Amino acid sequence: MSINNSYFSRNNTLISNSFVNTGRNPVVDLFYGDSGISKPVGFSRFIFDLDITLLREKISQGIISTGCTSNIKHTLRMTNTSYFSKDSLNETTSQQRLRATSFDLILFRIPYADLDSDQPQIWDEGVGYDYYDVNTEVPNDKNYSDRPSNWYQTTTIGTWEQPGIYDNNNGGLFPYSALTIIDTQHFEFGDENIEFDMTNEINDLLQGGIPNSVGWGVAYLPQVENLSGTANAYSVGFFTRHTQTFYEPFLETTYDDLIEDDRNSFSLGKTNKLYLYIYEDGDFKNLDTPPKVTITDSSGDPIAGLINLTACAKTKGVYEITIPPLIGYKTPCTFQDIWSDLTINGFSLPDVYNDFVLYPIQKNIQIGTSTNDPSIYGFDFFGIKQDEKILNTDLRKVGVIIKQAYTTNKMLPKVDGFYRIYVREGNTEVQVQDWSKLNRSPNEYYFMFDTRDKIPNEYYIDLKVISSGEVNTYKRTIKFQIVNKK
Repeated sequence: MSINNSYFSRNNTLISNSFVNTGRNPVVDLFYGDSGISKPVGFSRFIFDLDITLLREKISQGIISTGCTSNIKHTLRMTNTSYFSKDSLNETTSQQRLRATSFDLILFRIPYADLDSDQPQIWDEGVGYDYYDVNTEVPNDKNYSDRPSNWYQTTTIGTWEQPGIYDNNNGGLFPYSALTIIDTQHFEFGDENIEFDMTNEINDLLQGGIPNSVGWGVAYLPQVENLSGTANAYSVGFFTRHTQTFYEPFLETTYDDLIEDDRNSFSLGKTNKLYLYIYEDGDFKNLDTPPKVTITDSSGDPIAGLINLTACAKTKGVYEITIPPLIGYKTPCTFQDIWSDLTINGFSLPDVYNDFVLYPIQKNIQIGTSTNDPSIYGFDFFGIKQDEKILNTDLRKVGVIIKQAYTTNKMLPKVDGFYRIYVREGNTEVQVQDWSKLNRSPNEYYFMFDTRDKIPNEYYIDLKVISSGEVNTYKRTIKFQIVNKK
């Protein structure tokens, strides 16, 4: 599995019945309650839009492909400002609000157009910071702004069809019942991070099912917003796109591009996978259409049921075919996979003939009276250097050579290897990509690392190998920095 992160292009907090703008604030304060002690009083809603340019580019290039699987998931992730300290639970914020607990938040789609005039509700982020006008010794405080967008206005000359986007009493020009709710999440303690499932929404947007989009919003359920007579005001905070920390909110897209090539370990009696790799001038290149594959036996005869199978596009320049279990053959023996219907830019290419050896199933099975000793591994890398500074415009292929420890050349051809990527904040490891299996081709283990959707920081890579029932984790095997291109 691989990931792609899409970040916010704009965000703002709408405060009920107020012209205040907080678009530049690094924290969204979602609050409710009518206590007169805190400022402002009422409730708030958060709105945002996404820049999915890189996501669209990867799909158009075939890096993210649905040819072999539809297993693509999109998750909105926002970090709670209380996530790092349990001591902040049930405490009072700087605005004299209690930390909210036991509540639900909704993720909704901002209606594209006014219902009456069909005018797009395109909105501006604004330049405000403070939630209310603070009397300071500094004249003309630039942190406070009542310029759009806000509860009433989208732009200087535009207004929301319904103030606050929708009416939570199911009245007004745009009632809550007419809203498209994408997901709902329950918060038991109030320190949980936002993890909204946007899979169907983003897929519809990418496939043209949502022809126009002006963003989305996060809010309390109407029943919470409408609570009256509360003894206190309550709030929960999340980092916005203007945070100076690593915790910028984003849309995480996970997709299956795992390559598990069985060409060097093709066994009798089990499902195997074969791949065709297409390069042009050293870079992966897509064919015009997926190729056809025919499997022939050791006599050169096509195998029934394995003739002119259509391969699927796994990722850019890589095509996969799944072969059902073969039985009844004397092993070991050499078979062929013949790839045909190969065209690039309208030009036909000759068929490709590849060999693979069909091994007996016993090759991968050990039976006896003793157990295997756990293995210790060593690693070599190429594609990223130790302590390298990498521009955030690079796409790197990181090769991993897995060896028996304390040897220089005893390579291990087939093991279960995994990697994960993270940054460090003090003693805390902040996950960037969870444990993912290494790609396995006939000649190497590797993974692709795209810096274009990563926040500049110092990154670490851990490796994990599973063997003989043991899980061996090797910490901070690679350390490198991603830096901005100037």
